[in-house]
Amino acid sequence: MTTDTLSAFTSEDMASVVTYPDCTPSPESFRRTLLDTFGQMMYVSGETGEPSVETTSIIEDIVRQQVIELLRNCTELASRRGSKSISTNDLIFQIRHDQAKVSRLRTFLSWKDVRKNIKDSDDKGADADLAAGDDPSNVAGPVDEAAKKNKKAKVGLPWEPASFYNVEVPERDDEEDDEEEEMNYITLQRLRKADERTKVMTREEYVTWSEYRQASFTWRKGKRFREWAGFGIVTDSKPSDDIVDILGFLTFEMVQTLTEMALKAKEQEDMARAQNGGDNQGTKKRKHQHGLFDPPSEGRMPIEPRHVQEAFRRFQQRPKKTRAMLNQTRMAQKTPLNIF
Repeated sequence: MTTDTLSAFTSEDMASVVTYPDCTPSPESFRRTLLDTFGQMMYVSGETGEPSVETTSIIEDIVRQQVIELLRNCTELASRRGSKSISTNDLIFQIRHDQAKVSRLRTFLSWKDVRKNIKDSDDKGADADLAAGDDPSNVAGPVDEAAKKNKKAKVGLPWEPASFYNVEVPERDDEEDDEEEEMNYITLQRLRKADERTKVMTREEYVTWSEYRQASFTWRKGKRFREWAGFGIVTDSKPSDDIVDILGFLTFEMVQTLTEMALKAKEQEDMARAQNGGDNQGTKKRKHQHGLFDPPSEGRMPIEPRHVQEAFRRFQQRPKKTRAMLNQTRMAQKTPLNIF
């Protein structure tokens, strides 16, 4: 085939001739990848033992139940305002009571917007330099405009008092609200625990830990993640990239929070067993081996399904005030699923 023959083909003809492999993983492959991702997130969240498949499956069922409940509540909110599609504010509204998590999510969205603006400015940077190169008075113009655009912007929420007014109060660099202080405190506590763990790691273990910190449910798995979350079944809304990213962020937060609570429940169980003089001879032990999931200084047994179930039970407990108000009444005590 000569060059003249190739030039006779149009772009549509070339697209029909050239076939590209489908990179979407199969359901079985996505299932295995999903369980591996749950194990990696549990390892980053503090689990040093190798969790069993039963434990990761229970965590997957709990997290999926939480995601489906999130989408169902968002669909109801969207229908109330006469919309068929859910928005990012609908998702954030579901976790509005957890101010620290909302603040971390807003920081995540702000930096995502910064990366997007930087990418757009890099694409247009060459044209801007050529346009400003002839006029010396406009040398600093594109730079200042790009710096202002790439600055981390604060994500506003419609139920905040600041959104009720047309005039926005300028922010100070040294000003922090209560949400940011609580977020910084929890973030520092997690970083401190991670620093204590990594101090005793070898080079190979630290490389693995660094790779596991980048575990994601949505990276190159967006289509299967939408099916797993229930889009098309729970809601007919077509999710945008921001909604998928927010769901990916919230699922990681759920796995991390559930793992931390399960580890706390296991620690309390071990302390109670030690005080009562019990032993672990009746429990099934894993073979102690030196590996990536079992550093020498952390010879602990992995969490078991009962610890995950206990952690989930603690998150679903209703406040005592709510239980007391329903006592000696004929009202049906409905227990909606708590989103954590």
